[in-house]
Amino acid sequence: MALVPLNLFVNHNGKSSRQHVTCRYKCGDACSKPVPNTSDNEYFGDIIRRAGAKRPGDDPARVSRRSMLQAAGVTVLAVGAGSALAACGTDEQPAATPASPPPPAEPSPGMKFTAVAPNIEDAVVIPDGYQQGVVISWGDPILPGAPAFDVKAQTAAAQRQQFGFNNDFAALLPIDGQPNHFLLVTNHEYVDPVFMFPGYDANTPTREQFDIEVAAVGMGVVEVERAPQGGLKPVMGHYNRRFTADTPFTLIGPAAGSDFVKTAADPTGRTVAGTFANCSGGVTPWGTVLSGEENFNTYFGSPEGSAAPGPVVADQYKRYGIAAKPSELKWETFEPRFDLAKTPNEINRFGYVVEINPWDPNSTPVKHSAMGRLKHEAATVYVASDGTVVAYTGDDQKFDYMYKFISSKKIQPGREVAAMANNMSILDEGTLYVAKLSSDIPPGDIDGSGKLPSTGSFSGSGTWIPLLRSGPGGQAESLVQGVTAQEAAVFTRFAADKAGATKMDRPEDFEANPKTGKIYVALTNNDDRGAPDEAAVDAANPRNDNKSGQVLEITDDHAGTSFTWDLLLVCGDPAAADTYFAGFDKTKVSPISCPDNLAFDSHGNLWISTDGNALDSNDGLFAVALEGPNRGETKQFLTVPLGAETCGPVVTDDLVTVSVQHPGEHDDNSIDDPLSRWPEGGNGTARPSVVAVWRDGGNIGV
Repeated sequence: MALVPLNLFVNHNGKSSRQHVTCRYKCGDACSKPVPNTSDNEYFGDIIRRAGAKRPGDDPARVSRRSMLQAAGVTVLAVGAGSALAACGTDEQPAATPASPPPPAEPSPGMKFTAVAPNIEDAVVIPDGYQQGVVISWGDPILPGAPAFDVKAQTAAAQRQQFGFNNDFAALLPIDGQPNHFLLVTNHEYVDPVFMFPGYDANTPTREQFDIEVAAVGMGVVEVERAPQGGLKPVMGHYNRRFTADTPFTLIGPAAGSDFVKTAADPTGRTVAGTFANCSGGVTPWGTVLSGEENFNTYFGSPEGSAAPGPVVADQYKRYGIAAKPSELKWETFEPRFDLAKTPNEINRFGYVVEINPWDPNSTPVKHSAMGRLKHEAATVYVASDGTVVAYTGDDQKFDYMYKFISSKKIQPGREVAAMANNMSILDEGTLYVAKLSSDIPPGDIDGSGKLPSTGSFSGSGTWIPLLRSGPGGQAESLVQGVTAQEAAVFTRFAADKAGATKMDRPEDFEANPKTGKIYVALTNNDDRGAPDEAAVDAANPRNDNKSGQVLEITDDHAGTSFTWDLLLVCGDPAAADTYFAGFDKTKVSPISCPDNLAFDSHGNLWISTDGNALDSNDGLFAVALEGPNRGETKQFLTVPLGAETCGPVVTDDLVTVSVQHPGEHDDNSIDDPLSRWPEGGNGTARPSVVAVWRDGGNIGV
């Protein structure tokens, strides 16, 4: 293949390989804008220095922000019309390491494969002895009568019957009584019209393009079966279904029926048209699928953009990254509900954890407001020994928070009508908490370089602070002084600010280890950590200008409010002093950068997919050993094509699947001038796809 110049990975923010065009359409270019969280919450150093020592960069004139939550009961919220990668230095003194780490044993079960080397190939690269195949791609038919994909003849009607764009989270659910048949449930996070429509003009998108985009996002259910050669292939099954940006959803919990979510089209504030910005998710023990509405703010705008909103609404806008100006997609020019000036409450109807029942094609999906409104990356359920359901979720933005929801109801086994009715309401009744972390590590040991403290590891404890208690029928009680229950449900970030939560480095996916019950959190990156007027480093976020992220390990009192934590990985170049692999020999690990989605195999190994690799190579999927002498061993299992992100890993004993999102997405390219031709090759169109990987004649990694 032709060599790709290294400046392929030069990014607009100078940190990761994520391209500006990706940021524009995926997250509204959030990284280039002021950080929304300007609260004065304590950081670890403040907690330790209560005696009054001043931290560098403190502004004595800075005062606590007033709460925007002064306008409880307002029916309508009025608005006006409204570089080359910096390598980790290797000339520093070596970081401290635990004394005499035990020699590594042979690779852990599930990790006995040859690590894939970092590369920039326009292909999915897998270990020797393994096979791969595309399961399904953008535009493939999933409903009866759907036409074959034709990039030059797209219609909204066709897209509603086809696999959506930019697949992210994926779940693979076995179908009872049908061996080797599964439901593949996927999120379709966002659209990038530059890589969808030949001849696209960003200044004058067409009505048909808007209608196609509405149909291309959301979620999908597709039946798949094991193919004779070992992969998966789609089936035109009766479960197949699409959820789009205008599919009816029921809003439940404290926000439902409140004045913050009522619109002219829905004066009761209980029925929402659609879901979008669906990033990661989770599978519940009762067989449903959860999905997090993340960068929902990017779909709303003001065509005129001529007037700033009032002071209360301005605070909301700032805290949620909302801009009263034309949006990138310009959906507001085609439908008034996306116009902030015409339908100001519509945006308050997005940013929730949604739940779909893939086993009932006629079911109405729901949005759970008891779990709060924020930029949910995912939602992961853990069931405590007494049947209490605990759901973990991260708010994926710089300096935002980690949350968990503890149900007041117990899970009921089975899928009978009564059990499903109980279980489908579990996430509506309980208490929402936000995390506050602390550490006994001396402040001087955390200097922003990422070097290990004198204790030999980054560790500490924490508390879950209650925000909102919800009960049957939307009854709720705020647990934050000066905040109503409805405000805590709709403007959760403000309630968490006021509660004093700990600012983290982009908390994304949470996963529970099925063997130990420990919780793992991907903290993707934060190049503003330690910047002037931003939060300083702390033991859980120990690096200034954090471009490669870390993975947090939590030992949680699941149904309680206390926990301890350790940093499992401080990601980046293993040769650099600022990286850490749980004490494992760094000369024997794969480089890993920007952890995003997490999964577990049956052996108890953690699998990590990456987004925005800052190490001059394609994103990939990695396995990490968590127990025994190999704890911290990290091996790359695959890489995805040029410009792509690795999403939604599913790891079974004999199959691995990943979502390959936005292949070929690059600032200097478009669908008319492509960087990538994957997966079709030749003159084909780059298409987001799900890929399956399996081993010749055996299980994965054994």
